[in-house]
Amino acid sequence: MSEKNKPTRPLLKLKIGDKVREITYEELALSNNLATEALVGLLIEKDIIKPEEYLKKMHDVRKERYRDESEFE
Repeated sequence: MSEKNKPTRPLLKLKIGDKVREITYEELALSNNLATEALVGLLIEKDIIKPEEYLKKMHDVRKERYRDESEFE
């Protein structure tokens, strides 16, 4: 079976009322990515942060979390 057609196991189940929705890792990752992008966009749009500050913070966090920074350059 190809990776594209491979069934994904649900990461979690969300119950709202009597309905249950299975959430996959991919759906959760996409949702988190979209929420982060929207939040950062609003912060920049409202001049709460500057794009350069955000990029510097991303660089700092990568350095802190990953030992081999060269893979991001």
